[in-house]
Parts: sequence; C-alpha cells; structure tokens
Amino acid sequence: MISVEEASAKILSSVSVLESEKKPLLDCIGQVLAEDVYAPFDVPAHDNSAMDGYAVKAESIKGASLKSPKVLKVVGEIAAGHVSNKKVKPGTAARIMTGAFIPEGADVVVPFEDTDETDRSQNGTSKDEIGVHISLARGCNIRPKGEDISSGELVLTKGKLLRPAEIGVLASLGQSSVSVIRRPVVGILATGDEVTELGQNLPEGKIYNSNSYSLAAQVINYGGVPRLLGVAPDDVEQLTAAIRVGLECDLLVTSGGVSLGDYDIVKEVLAAKGKVDFWTVRMKPGKPLAFGMFKRKDGKEVPHLGLPGNPVSSMITFEVFARPAIFKMMGRDDSAKQNVKAIMEDSVQNKDGRRIFTRVVVSKRNGKYFARVTGPQGSGILTSMARANGLAIIPESTTEVKPGDTVEVMMLD
Repeated sequence: MISVEEASAKILSSVSVLESEKKPLLDCIGQVLAEDVYAPFDVPAHDNSAMDGYAVKAESIKGASLKSPKVLKVVGEIAAGHVSNKKVKPGTAARIMTGAFIPEGADVVVPFEDTDETDRSQNGTSKDEIGVHISLARGCNIRPKGEDISSGELVLTKGKLLRPAEIGVLASLGQSSVSVIRRPVVGILATGDEVTELGQNLPEGKIYNSNSYSLAAQVINYGGVPRLLGVAPDDVEQLTAAIRVGLECDLLVTSGGVSLGDYDIVKEVLAAKGKVDFWTVRMKPGKPLAFGMFKRKDGKEVPHLGLPGNPVSSMITFEVFARPAIFKMMGRDDSAKQNVKAIMEDSVQNKDGRRIFTRVVVSKRNGKYFARVTGPQGSGILTSMARANGLAIIPESTTEVKPGDTVEVMMLD
C-alpha cells in the first residue's frame, strides 16, 4: 500500500492549470484571475462627502460651539451624482449629500446633527442660513480623490481568487467582464450492474445512483462543472463507450470497479485504454484507488480518477484527492482544508495500520473544539457523512483514540 501523500503527489503532478476565458463579472465568483488588473482612474474619482451635511471652509467655523454657533449663508444644495458650479467662500455653506462632489472652496463637511437645521425646520426659521455648533479641522468628513485606488495602480494580481469583495472592486473600476482561469468540466461516471438511475423503479437487489449526485455536488461545491455520464454496467463495450464520452471533459471521475471483485472490470478497461496505476492506499475508508491518463484522438491527455464504489469511500477519497486536483486546474493555491485540534468524546480503534478518516460532529465549548463520532462508520452508511461537519484524522501509527485525546480534524463545512 502507498501513503495518502504519495497518492496525492502522483495525482497533482499529472494535472495542470487550465486556460483562461473572459466572462461576465458575476459568473466569476470562486475563479482565479488570469491577468493583472490596473486602475484606469482614481476611486473615488473626486473629493466627495462622507456625510450628509454642509460643505464649508474650516476657517468659517473656527471656534464654533453650541453656545456660540457660527451662522453661515447657504449658497445651494448638492446631491450625489450631481456637480455644482457653486463656490464656497468664507462665511458660506453648501448643503451636501453623502457621495456628492465637494464644491470648490470647501474643505470640511459639517454633519447635519452638528447644525441647527432641525431647529430651523421646527420653528420655521429661514433656511437661507445655517448655524454650525462645532469646529472641525480641514479634511474632516471628506473622502479625498483616489483614497481607495489611484489611477494606474495594480489593484488585483494574476492568481487572485475572486470573492465578493474582489467582484465589488472590479465593478468599481467599471469592468463588466474579466479574464479568469476557466472551471474544469468533470465527467462523473458510475459503474456496476447494481446501480439504477434516479427516476426509475428500483428492482430487487439494485441501488440508486447516489454516488454520481454526491460527487457532482462536491464538484459544484469546489468550483468545477459536473457532467453526469450516467451508469455504465459491468460490460466492457458499454463501459468503454461511456469512458470515451467522458474524455471530452477535463477530468474523468468514476466510482466503483477498482477493487478485487470478479466483476470489477473498470480496471480491465482502463488498463486497455489508458496508462493507469491501481493502488491500495493506507487509508480507511477508501483503500482501492485508480489514477491514470487517457489520450484522446486529438492527442490531449485527460486525467482519470477511479474512486471506490462505497458511497462514503467515494466522497472521502474525492475530498482527499479530487478536490486538490480541481483546485490546481483552476489555478487555486489554497487547496488545504481548514484543520482544527479537537478533543475526542468517543473512542476510535485502528486495527490495521491505515489512516482513518472518522466522520465527526465538531462543536466549540468554552473556547475548545470537541469531536463526537456520528455513529456507525461503515463505508456504506452515507448518512454518517450527512451528519458530519468534519473528518477526524487518526494516524496510521495510532492504534486507539480514547475519549479526552486530542486529534486533528479536517473540517468539511
């Protein structure tokens, strides 16, 4: 058997970053920038007000207080999105809204609440003047031109993951589309005579195709585009045809047919049609694994990952091996999962020297993480994954974890 690290290294060394594509901005969440982005202008493009209030000269309100207000002549009003030709001179003020241009001559904005505007509205006093109750220094409540971004500045670098904040920054620069590393298309093929597609009656002895849907959901969750290829029965010709269709994808993932059973013909077909390694990996669940490359007629090589057929084994091996491969193809360098140290509340036995990925529920109490086993850990108990928010990693050299022992947990959520 090989180690998890050996298997992972072999897989990652065989996949490459995909090419770029230009897409509408909102379609790029979770993708990686394929080019540097420079600012074509300042953001904000002009000095603007950070408050609703009055734009004045600081010298006009020097020494102002509630008991001794400075009364200024109001020369106009400026709304956001509008430019005023009014000039603010000593002894004058312009009523201004948040985000509006600072008029010529003004160097400070006095918030409404620091004036007598409310009193004037209530008692009917003229609004041609305004009393200011506070003295402010120059620049107060003004957002200067280029405060966020300067014209010509390198704003976002190639390789940056686009989150909502980065989308907002690009929008502030007026970019409606952007060049990103494209999402990998992942072909997902279930195998086995026992597997029945959803929507059909379930004959005795058959199971529904849960693997394809859990794997497709994982692909979506990690930024890829799943392509469901259906179910290939235990027939060499039909399996070969299904794999041929899957080679139109960037990555082919199969489930089932990689163990030692008499009808596990996936290995036979893969060995005949591609360069494939078959491994037993020192992990539980998920010991049987296949990986290799298929060459299409156009010469392009397509990586294939053959996962075990048991649903829990399939999902966990996807987390450990397929997810990092998808991230690399997308140009992402953050494939490491968040791990926490947690105190086990249950015991776990390790009898055969494999790395165990135990499904657990992690909670936090009094500043510490605790992990509770989800229940029976059979590789066919898919609800154990549905209940889990983490995988407690029990090292190969650890024969037993007792309640109170601290373990490393790979978080799923």
